Amino acid sequence: MRPSPHHARSARGLIGALLTALVSLAALLTTAPAAQADTTICETFGSATVQGRYVVQNNRWNTSQTQCVTTSDSGFRVTQADGSVPTNGAPKSYPSIFNGCHYTNCSPGTTLPAQLSTISGAPTSISYNYVSNAVYDAAYDIWLDPTPRTDGVNRTEIMIWFNKVGSVQPVGSQVGTATVAGRQWQVWSGNNGTNDVLSFVAPSAISSWNFDVMDFARQAVSRGLAQNSWYLTSIQAGFEPWQNGAGLAVTSFSSTINTGGGPGGSTACKVAYGTNVWQGGFTADVTVTNTGSSAVDAWKLGFALPAGQQITSAWGAGVSPSSGAITASNLAYNAQIAPGGQVSFGFQGTYGGTFAKPAGFSLNGTSCGAA
Repeated sequence: MRPSPHHARSARGLIGALLTALVSLAALLTTAPAAQADTTICETFGSATVQGRYVVQNNRWNTSQTQCVTTSDSGFRVTQADGSVPTNGAPKSYPSIFNGCHYTNCSPGTTLPAQLSTISGAPTSISYNYVSNAVYDAAYDIWLDPTPRTDGVNRTEIMIWFNKVGSVQPVGSQVGTATVAGRQWQVWSGNNGTNDVLSFVAPSAISSWNFDVMDFARQAVSRGLAQNSWYLTSIQAGFEPWQNGAGLAVTSFSSTINTGGGPGGSTACKVAYGTNVWQGGFTADVTVTNTGSSAVDAWKLGFALPAGQQITSAWGAGVSPSSGAITASNLAYNAQIAPGGQVSFGFQGTYGGTFAKPAGFSLNGTSCGAA
């Protein structure tokens, strides 16, 4: 019996409705995994995007043992970390989250690479979760290079060790201590065969911190390991495990790059450095001139004291640390330098051997000329 036209249309309508439902279901099933917050990465150099702007990378570069990381809305967690390597050598891996470019893998919408002289600030925040049954460091990496490269190894690596567990140490040797961004650090310097490494090691574990990446970049400049014409290419936060490591996590991460010169306007500048020297001691009178066209509303002058010199007292600025890479910061009453204006401060110190003046100065990360 042939169906009536009415019944045929009804059948076709029912079939069409079923097909539409099946297509919708298939689309839902196809897109469902992307809606999930967590993605597990076990591939050697596998990566995934989080927050729509950062990249989480497994980066298992020095072991054939399995390592997996699982992303979250704000970071990642190491979910499997098999095997170990000798603690007197390189770590197994560097699982991390980053803003910028790493071996041609660039985070979405990043403004990096950016020339140091154009960066007025690079505020960042980081929170870590630590474990005790592993040997590792929690390292925040800052990469600098003379060119705006997005591939390969950069010239200088700055490492900030928030924590270390076990008998591991940074590349090179300890060259002193320094106060950077309001915290005290052991300072290590060396070369791993491919790039220079400047490391700042916290004397005790730091679980979370907000700071300005440029405070550490200026340290590299003042120590001759970078120049203001160089580029900041990436900012990375993660772990270097030697043994185990499951459970380590970056629970939150943020990174912003503010460009356009120093805070409050232009940082074009000249510095006059006058001294009065006697056997074993000296005073220095420093005058900073703003040669730019707009006011500088806050200032930090960076310079490196030659070896053997140590500051014993200062006036007109907050000066720290007492030796090595120095940062002089404005006080409340002299925070602004008008266009064509000047600010002065001074300090007294001791020295051994032959007296010498600092080789150069940078104001808010921009190199200054000699007055």
